[in-house]
Amino acid sequence: MAKTPAQRMKKHGARAVVPDNQLPPVINPTTQRTPQKAQGNSRLIVIAGVVASVFLFWYLHLLALNQMTQLSGGLAMPDSLIGGFSQDYIVQLRSAMDSDALGQLNYVHKTAGTLFPLIFGFSWLLLIGTNVARKSWRWAMWAAPLLFAVAHLWSNVAIDSVLASEAPDAGSVAVASAVTVASWMLFLVSLLCGVVAVFLGRKGTDGKGSGARNAAAKS
Repeated sequence: MAKTPAQRMKKHGARAVVPDNQLPPVINPTTQRTPQKAQGNSRLIVIAGVVASVFLFWYLHLLALNQMTQLSGGLAMPDSLIGGFSQDYIVQLRSAMDSDALGQLNYVHKTAGTLFPLIFGFSWLLLIGTNVARKSWRWAMWAAPLLFAVAHLWSNVAIDSVLASEAPDAGSVAVASAVTVASWMLFLVSLLCGVVAVFLGRKGTDGKGSGARNAAAKS
């Protein structure tokens, strides 16, 4: 009875001769992922992240925090005040909100208020990374979404802290206000960086396309 390739290898070692018709099939080279496919997959991830960021921004600032004004006598939440807030405003807001309302605001901060900066920051890192080729520019533009995520998360904690205090001091309120303003400014800068990154990506693509066309014309 004929021996199998495994039996031949066990008996003769490296000297074993395996018939060609029993060799394992060659992996189909057409299944290898090309750079174009990898770039297309990364763009799909970026698009999904941008869509998720837009949805979370709408849910957090235009829906959840806006609805919280129904529990505060019409006063806006500190997160929505781009220009910051004062100690008197925090005292007035705290007196208008009961413990249940403060608990709901804290819950918003822990859910959408946490997911939004993290997903936005990650999506913008990918957006910039896939469109900006120059390393120095890429690192400089990455700073904005990274700092935004840190500032936004910090503002959540700072706002909850001053609202939880029965007598919020001026220093704590000033820090919470400054971090909130910084969060909004960094968010706007991040949006600008995203627009510039997309412009640079398209410019680079157009340049490669025109270069390929010129080379084809010369040939």
